[in-house]
Amino acid sequence: MASRKLFYGLLLAVAVLVVWIMVDSLSQPGIGDLQGEFSEVAFYRNENNTGPIIRIFAVHSPDSLWEEMEKYGNYMPHTKYGNTKVFFFKDLDKIPAELFPESPYFEQNLAPNCIAYYEKTAMGQVRFIKYPFK
Repeated sequence: MASRKLFYGLLLAVAVLVVWIMVDSLSQPGIGDLQGEFSEVAFYRNENNTGPIIRIFAVHSPDSLWEEMEKYGNYMPHTKYGNTKVFFFKDLDKIPAELFPESPYFEQNLAPNCIAYYEKTAMGQVRFIKYPFK
């Protein structure tokens, strides 16, 4: 009888632990929790899966919420020894529709419209620059 109580007690403890882990996993903050509106307009990723992976994003952000932009960049996918770059643009009609793997990453006539630049380097260092092309 005592072993049966111990079995059900352990089963209940494991069930509570599994539910706790699932709730904690599903309630993590994400891009949807940020203030302001962010919409990804263009994206580039190289096809090299054996070397450094380069990801470049062009994002529309109608507001200049600098801290939120940096958080947005932190939520973007990043691979160890890879590089993630996010360019933020205020005007929706002045955002590059295509991104390129080499610098400059988009047409230079659109550079003055870039209000912020976020980069996470291969070693995990973060750089956030306001008005990078001025």
